[in-house]
Amino acid sequence: MRNDAMTPAAARGLYLVTPDEPDSARLRERVKPLLPFATWLQYRNKAADDALRLVQAGMLQALCAEAGVPLVVNDDARLAARVGAAGVHLGETDGAIAAARALLGAGALVGVSCYDDLARARAAAAQGAGYVAFGAMFPSGTKPGARKAGPALLREARVLGLPVVAIGGITPENAAIPLEAGADLLAVIGGVFDAPDPVAAARALHACFARPH
Repeated sequence: MRNDAMTPAAARGLYLVTPDEPDSARLRERVKPLLPFATWLQYRNKAADDALRLVQAGMLQALCAEAGVPLVVNDDARLAARVGAAGVHLGETDGAIAAARALLGAGALVGVSCYDDLARARAAAAQGAGYVAFGAMFPSGTKPGARKAGPALLREARVLGLPVVAIGGITPENAAIPLEAGADLLAVIGGVFDAPDPVAAARALHACFARPH
């Protein structure tokens, strides 16, 4: 893996999240040219059934292994284990951190959605989370009803000593706001995949991290 990507404490950059794409071949075509700009890739497809999720996660794991980018599976630690992914991202109903680590191993990337709740992030840190994610930072087309989390929350979360991920409505135009507030990674779906030129958008987001933390 490149850029110390499997060491959460050292991780910094674009955390690319896949869209709900039903066509696996098209998903591969959409993701592959973006991987040079990604620190991590998260497989997320809320619309897929279990069989499609297994096919797509396996395909992305092979693609990520070739590119040297860790794959994180959204919601499903068992699926992550089946395809040999680097880790799992857990929402509030997706099971315990300890259970995920039992399936994936002590070195797995186990992230937790903390929404707008610093207390949840503190609990996740105490339970062994590898990173904590907050958002939506901005209005989000993917989750229009998401709870809102402001830059101040990112600053407060720095004391936890874990990588801080900002998510929700992030684009190259507004990325400086969460970065200046202390985000280590920017999780992006629509800001890349819905852009007129996804490669240019991913490159622009990647470039935002060229400045010192």
